[in-house]
Amino acid sequence: MSELAQFQREIEHVFRDERLLRVALTHPSVAYEQHEDSQNNQRLEFLGDAVLQLVLSRELYRRYPAAGEGDLTKARARLVNRRFLAEQGRLMGLGRYLTLGRGEELQGGRERLSTLADAFEALLGALFLDGGFGVAEDFVLRRFAPTVEAVAGPLQADNPKGELQERLQSGTTTPPQYRIERTSGPDHNLDFECAVYHNGVELGRGTGKSKKEAESQAASAALRALSRKSALT
Repeated sequence: MSELAQFQREIEHVFRDERLLRVALTHPSVAYEQHEDSQNNQRLEFLGDAVLQLVLSRELYRRYPAAGEGDLTKARARLVNRRFLAEQGRLMGLGRYLTLGRGEELQGGRERLSTLADAFEALLGALFLDGGFGVAEDFVLRRFAPTVEAVAGPLQADNPKGELQERLQSGTTTPPQYRIERTSGPDHNLDFECAVYHNGVELGRGTGKSKKEAESQAASAALRALSRKSALT
């Protein structure tokens, strides 16, 4: 079995157009060293990045119906972090299938963070072109789904206010207090800014189109802050 055939078996997709796969695995250093306009994976990387953003946006939107735009955006940003993408590429052994220029090879390009992250996105772009959105989505979710809940953090709480109160009550009987600090915009389209306090200390702030949404966002912000504090102690 050829290396490319083995790789396709591992990613659970056999390419109808294998040229797409070859391009996805070709580093730009190849064209640079050969002084020719040969194809490399930069364009597919651009496409794959967009596909990845859409797949993860939809998955987060589906999983966390109570989360606001700000929390969803932050969760997605943590998932598409280039170090995280490179780790995904490393886990699937992507480096050994890459075609690199001699200089890139000698400088350890097969394990370089940027090279692996770019190749991962390029592969996703190739899967999208060859098999459609469903194939690309399945590929992403097989690798990301186990991590989404952990990375999304407090988004897993459908009731962040309830979770915050429960967390605080483990050390005190004093409940959190929510205060609308500011309103802005016309009467028919107000924006509310809320802060949540505990024992006189502000824990977090949030905004929303209603007082309830602003309070929920403030609770989510407080949960994130408490999680960060716990991780440092």
